[in-house]
Amino acid sequence: MNVAVFCGSAAGHTPDFANAVKALGHYFAQQGIAVVYGGGNVGLMGVIADSVIAGGGQVIGVIPEHLRDRELAHPNLTELHVVADMHERKAKMAALADAFVALPGGVGTLEEIFEVWTWGQLGLHAKPCAFYNVNGFYDPLFSMVESMQQAGFVKAQYLDMLIREQTPELLHLAFSRYQPPKQKWS
Repeated sequence: MNVAVFCGSAAGHTPDFANAVKALGHYFAQQGIAVVYGGGNVGLMGVIADSVIAGGGQVIGVIPEHLRDRELAHPNLTELHVVADMHERKAKMAALADAFVALPGGVGTLEEIFEVWTWGQLGLHAKPCAFYNVNGFYDPLFSMVESMQQAGFVKAQYLDMLIREQTPELLHLAFSRYQPPKQKWS
């Protein structure tokens, strides 16, 4: 299984984020789950790559030329795909992945997970979309998405398709049990 990981190029203000990401990376490596990610060596991106590599796992990076040229590419990956731009990066990551998970991160992380969640709603893929909710980091976002559902802008079946877990084991179990919703316009 290949899991696309979206996460911050920063580590955050508390070590809790990096520690949780390290635990996830070690778990993925132990389970033979390969990580597909943005190819960077900074922030939580570097932490997830380093922890999977340290556990003997596979890490596939996908980085745009402009970031590689700034020497942000991780030097020790199993594979590194250099692409033209961010759009090509997201398409390549989606093609390589069997599932998607957002770790703590910023605007880019949200943009990436929301795009693949939208693609899932539209029936462009049937892959699970998840949030690794370290210390309730995403709880305010979940409240907002629930408000969108209550206001009639998101159907319950699309809200229910989001996996929300706080441990590597439960995240992995949720991936294995995932059933995609009925396509939006079928």
